Amino acid sequence: MSDQRPPTGTDPVAAFHDRYPGADVELGYAGVDTFLKADQYGFDELAVDAAVVGVPFDGATSNRPGARYGPRAIRAKSGWWAYLSGYKGGLTNMQTGRQVDFSQFTVADCGDVPVFPTNLEQTAESIRAHVAAVASQTFPVLLGGDHYCTYPAFCGFATGAGHDRVGLVQIDAHTDTVAESAVFGTDFHGSSTNRIATSEHSDYDAIAQIGIRGYESPDFFEFADDEGLAVFTARTVEQRGIEPVVRDAIEAASDGTDAVYVTFDIDAVDPSAAPGTGTPVPGGFSSDQALRVMEILGQEPAVGMVDMMEVAPPYDHSGETARLAASLLVTFLEHRFGTATHDS
Repeated sequence: MSDQRPPTGTDPVAAFHDRYPGADVELGYAGVDTFLKADQYGFDELAVDAAVVGVPFDGATSNRPGARYGPRAIRAKSGWWAYLSGYKGGLTNMQTGRQVDFSQFTVADCGDVPVFPTNLEQTAESIRAHVAAVASQTFPVLLGGDHYCTYPAFCGFATGAGHDRVGLVQIDAHTDTVAESAVFGTDFHGSSTNRIATSEHSDYDAIAQIGIRGYESPDFFEFADDEGLAVFTARTVEQRGIEPVVRDAIEAASDGTDAVYVTFDIDAVDPSAAPGTGTPVPGGFSSDQALRVMEILGQEPAVGMVDMMEVAPPYDHSGETARLAASLLVTFLEHRFGTATHDS
């Protein structure tokens, strides 16, 4: 039997990779779970097109907890697209006909911000500081976490990017416009949009909501009209179609603002397709409609930040909710930064 040991002084790992080129292919379920298998960075020297930040916090939810596990689950599911794009070099998006070269844009994963499970104020300060650091350098992508986290992230984006006034496009089943709750106070995931609208960085007439359904207060539409809030309910989307609604929402949120923040609450999607969320509401977008939303938003130059919120893996043992959330973000990034040679 011949001696298969490498000669003295050679690197056995390098020798193995030279012998088997397939060893350089990292499978979607292998390796470290960063978003799109991106390199891990700190919060400085981000010479990349986009940087991902996780917020594993659900201490401000009013219903089912579990969104603290969302960032990890989304990262894990995103590995599939990293595997495909790396293994095949480029990809054809079979929904749009686009030829996409994912190597043409760079993504970093900064990991998770420090959170304090029993201290909402300190967690919010952490989110603001870390998002501001990213926004001062590149395009931030936030993985939540419950929807309250969008409020400090929005403020961090505005200050970090140096914007005076920022618009908001909110894809959601709920309006999150509660000013104060007798149970939850002024700071919980049902108040995030109100906090944004009453902050120094925005107001209601710079906010557009898409996919709202379920129930609200009796005078909600009067309130929306008085405040200038643009509301496109799920029924409106059904009647008018996705594309004109999203275009109108962007127009409303970008009018008189320096940039637009996009927040996507996964409960905007029908719970039959995305059951892993804290406050599911029957009806809502199909997966295909949700993907179309992100295709359109990804092409809008006014958008300066995007987040994906309320993914709660404990309620979806199949992992389809996190898979859809990852796909939605990949779709957005593809249309924002990817090189395309054809659109059908």
